[in-house]
Amino acid sequence: MANKKKVVVTGFEPFGEHDVNASWVAVQELEKLGLDETTDLYVREIPVEYQAVQGLLPALWKEHKPQLVVHVGVSGIATAVTLEQCGHNKGYTRLDNCSFCPASQCCMENGPDCIKSVLDMQTICKTLNESNLGVTLSVSKDAGRYLCDYTYYTSLHLGRGCCAFIHVPPLDKPYSSRDLGRALQATILEMLQLLEMDHSLDQHCNNRHEH
Repeated sequence: MANKKKVVVTGFEPFGEHDVNASWVAVQELEKLGLDETTDLYVREIPVEYQAVQGLLPALWKEHKPQLVVHVGVSGIATAVTLEQCGHNKGYTRLDNCSFCPASQCCMENGPDCIKSVLDMQTICKTLNESNLGVTLSVSKDAGRYLCDYTYYTSLHLGRGCCAFIHVPPLDKPYSSRDLGRALQATILEMLQLLEMDHSLDQHCNNRHEH
């Protein structure tokens, strides 16, 4: 099929107290499951480093020209799979795995304070919580001002909003890696369906690559 959709999904490498990063484990489970026959899935592990993110994300968007990019991160305080609605530009003071943080403490000089995803996370959350997925989802508007938020904002800017961020809890607190993989699969398929149903969104996300 020449007109297959392409989705890029990323997880993060270990950092801090997360010797195993549940986000990358969940993304690897998703890779085993796949999405559907009309969609090519490409997965990538991202370093927990501001400068690596700045170099890697433009390359991912340019090389794959995806309909959707979904970044997955771990949250030590999350107990549900959490859909982030927006990314923030300022407030990056926490050191990364290279003991570095941006001197400007922001993603983009003179960028907007906040960029929202074109996807309505409340709608996606409600649909999935009413299904028999067996995993609870919630929505957040604060991705934490660390590499998760930094990555999300950068990608939202590059993809003109055709991007999502999902926070997962640490493994087995309470969900297994398989549960998390299934939750990612269901959530991303729902996101793609929303994009397809809303023709203006679909056009927006497909036309983006012509600019």
